[in-house]
Amino acid sequence: MAILGIGFDLVTVSEFAEQLSRPGTAMKSSFRPGERRYCEAKADPARHYAVRWAAKEAVIKAWASSRFARPPAVGDNAYVQVEVVNDAWGRPTIKLHDEAAQFLPGAIIHLSLTHDGDMAGAMVVIEEPDLVAPVAR
Repeated sequence: MAILGIGFDLVTVSEFAEQLSRPGTAMKSSFRPGERRYCEAKADPARHYAVRWAAKEAVIKAWASSRFARPPAVGDNAYVQVEVVNDAWGRPTIKLHDEAAQFLPGAIIHLSLTHDGDMAGAMVVIEEPDLVAPVAR
């Protein structure tokens, strides 16, 4: 498999919490309903929103780098097209929606999230899918 793009982002949790609390902010509309439910169920929702924002940014950066010298392929609100979901054991991964899913069909997206103090970060690697079945050995 070939790597299509790499993305990384850091978010200051306290600054992100301030943005979320501003009257009239559209920030939460960048999160899908499942993400909002997940974050709001936590003791510190802003911390979980912040790391998910970092993940969305990292995916968009990785996707953008895969399209170098070509026009962007994302609509106006790319953030809502990228969803952070967790498996039954709490491990996060990315689920793409709408145009993102159409432009990256079958892409393998590796995600790592981290928190340290007031910082939240995400690292993403996007790989192209295997188009040929592996050879049996």
